[in-house]
Amino acid sequence: MRYSLLAATLLGLEAAALQLGLPTAGELAQKVQTIKSRHSSVAKRDVDLSALYPPHNLSVPIDFFHNDTRYEPHTNETFDLRYWFDASYYKPGGPVFVLLGGETYGDDRLPFLQKGIVHQVIEATNGLGVILEHRYYGESFPYPSVSLENLRFLSTEQALAEVDYFARNVRFPGVDADLTAPNTPWVAYGGSYAGAQTAFLRVVYPETFWGTIASSGVTEAIYDFWEYFEPIRQYGPPDCISATQSFISVLDGILAKNDTAATKQLKDAFGFGGVTNNQDFANIFTDIYGWQSTNWDPEINSPSFYNYCSNITGSLNYPSLEANRSTAASLVAAAGKGNNTATVDTVLNAIGWYGRKLTSQKSSGLTQNEYFTALNDTQWKDDSLDAANAYRSWYYQVCTEWGYIQTGNTPPEIQPLISRTLDLEYLTYFCRAGYNRTEPPDVDKVNKYGGFNISYPRLAHIGGNADPWRPATPLWFPDARNDTIEEPWLLISHGVHHWEENGIFPNETTPTLPPYPVIYAQQYLKNFVIDWLKGFKKPGYQTEL
Repeated sequence: MRYSLLAATLLGLEAAALQLGLPTAGELAQKVQTIKSRHSSVAKRDVDLSALYPPHNLSVPIDFFHNDTRYEPHTNETFDLRYWFDASYYKPGGPVFVLLGGETYGDDRLPFLQKGIVHQVIEATNGLGVILEHRYYGESFPYPSVSLENLRFLSTEQALAEVDYFARNVRFPGVDADLTAPNTPWVAYGGSYAGAQTAFLRVVYPETFWGTIASSGVTEAIYDFWEYFEPIRQYGPPDCISATQSFISVLDGILAKNDTAATKQLKDAFGFGGVTNNQDFANIFTDIYGWQSTNWDPEINSPSFYNYCSNITGSLNYPSLEANRSTAASLVAAAGKGNNTATVDTVLNAIGWYGRKLTSQKSSGLTQNEYFTALNDTQWKDDSLDAANAYRSWYYQVCTEWGYIQTGNTPPEIQPLISRTLDLEYLTYFCRAGYNRTEPPDVDKVNKYGGFNISYPRLAHIGGNADPWRPATPLWFPDARNDTIEEPWLLISHGVHHWEENGIFPNETTPTLPPYPVIYAQQYLKNFVIDWLKGFKKPGYQTEL
């Protein structure tokens, strides 16, 4: 084995982006526990960021749409929305550059204020930088629980209206200036889901936001999002992709037969004989998701994907499993894949690699059925704020508006990277169990803002060409538009998920860090923001003839 299980456990816990796949009951419990202990277990940073950037609150309305029956019963109540700012570079006339926190704790984004894209832009523009937490995440909750009734104000349009309200009403403590929009140029930036938000803000509230930047901005809501795996298939290491497809084809070849004896042999060979539901079993084999968490910055990068690849590819990496060769060969044959030594080695490597998941299951005290099922109603109904931050808030948005169900439903001519048995019915069980949603999400509530075709002056789109979320962004069609100062358009070569967002200190740079495509993207972004600001004039400004 090429990689220690301890390292995999410690380094595989990454901060939020759009959540991946369908977590098992055991994984949900671990997510909640991680949230409960996050403040005591958070990794040590260069300095105490909470001391550098103390949190502040602005009281904002819970309900911005009193004429919409969707939000009945309506309320006039308010709640505290958290934010952080850095005014150390601000000079009169400078912009406000706000990074939307998205679906996680806002303070998880503070490194971007310290040394990432926010720091870089405000230094270049004499601006003030802001991190803004999203409603129903972090500590910005309207209610003490996220019961289904209390979640009704978590929607795309409410969240957008909230950001607009913030820009028009916030006062920054210690800053002797009125920096509210539209009297001050506000530029909004976001990555992933927050990137879609920034794009929508420019369309819906153009008088408030002078410009916005969608980084890996998923502006097209898609229900059956099998395309998520396409950039991984196209840009991932070919040997790893081939090995994954080979192993999954064996898995599906047996499961598709509905042969009880063959399925039992398959489960027993992997050590998961106690998992009754075949889809729960197939859902174990999804480590290909690690691709999204790769990053050019060693401090942020998760090694999980390349650890997976190095262990599953090549000849047998687990010498102790040589004794299982005949069993693996019979599985390959039963799947209709003949007698291929390379495929047998891949199956044995998969047995070795995925066997590490048994360690977590055994230490949990749960049976295999209890730990590996994704069909636990009790957990999906958990309305605590810890559950909200771990999964409940985002999955509510998934079920009501966004979709992004990452199925194995690839076209027949494409070999999938996860099992084809992972279909919409199984992967949306939590929508029915946790939110009483029996209908697909209403993606029109998102796509009405423009979807793939969203366009507006001073709206930029940036993303990596190898980003698995790119199929939900306008950049999935790279030749659809020209790059202009008015509407910047950039694909980061070899980049994955909003790679230009984070940064490193000058004394940490090396000839390869940051990589040139990231350096270019960050400088490109600063340049067009500077150009945008040249055209700003306060409302009511008149040029004398």
